Amino acid sequence: MRFKSAQEFRKQPAHAITIMGMSGVGKTTLAVMLQKSGWFQYSVDYRIGTRYMDEPIVDNFKREAMKVPFLAELLKSDSIYIRSNITFDNLSPLSTYLGKPGNPALGGISFAEYKRRQSQHRSAEIRSLLDVPGFIERAHEIYGYRHFICDSGGSLCEVVNPDDPNDAVLKSLSESTLLLYIEGNPQHTKTLVERFRKYPKPMYYQPAFLERKWAEYKELKKISNDDDVVPDDFAVWGFEQLLHHRIPIYQKIAKNFGYQIPMEDVPKIKTETDFLNLLGAVIDRH
Repeated sequence: MRFKSAQEFRKQPAHAITIMGMSGVGKTTLAVMLQKSGWFQYSVDYRIGTRYMDEPIVDNFKREAMKVPFLAELLKSDSIYIRSNITFDNLSPLSTYLGKPGNPALGGISFAEYKRRQSQHRSAEIRSLLDVPGFIERAHEIYGYRHFICDSGGSLCEVVNPDDPNDAVLKSLSESTLLLYIEGNPQHTKTLVERFRKYPKPMYYQPAFLERKWAEYKELKKISNDDDVVPDDFAVWGFEQLLHHRIPIYQKIAKNFGYQIPMEDVPKIKTETDFLNLLGAVIDRH
């Protein structure tokens, strides 16, 4: 949604906002604050992990359990039950399932399997984003919520085309919600990279970008065999490439479909009123 003025925005009987941006810019902090103020909070990552990826995640748990004879016997006799325990605060089962490509002895998976899981995630993310309008309606009709906040996760930009005015996901989101991009800064980018070096984790890549960067990394490291890739080393190198790839896409989404604020504005938002006033000011400046 776009508005001609802050006045038009404030007159809305109900607000629906999708916040987007890189990890650590304050998306979840804002969403939690608004949830505590009576808004319905929709987490795209949670939806991915509990609705569309739950079965593959749990199957992977079972695959690992079957490697342990003691657990295998209990599992085959239905004596134990294995499930994922994803929460808004703990998405580890989802990221662990995505994995990292490279040497199996170092915890890696084959590049072919990695691409298969990436494809599953892409499909799940698109479907979870397209679920937003339905959840806005459900939040109001079933639970009586007036306002809706969507925490889009960090990879929305990877599954859309901001240059296409008819992109299915962006069209759906922009018609049902106000799109707000929280932009990081150079220091934030540096902090993300430093944090990632200490704690590398699986990420989602656009298919063509992944293929290109996988080949580029192997050439850079003079590696011919996929199994010789050190999973964490590629993850860190790929993450830095991914950061610079994502920022201009998010900026285009904001320019063509929504609005943008710097991450420095987020700590100033203490209440629902602060948030709505900030949005009003952004709309008037647009």
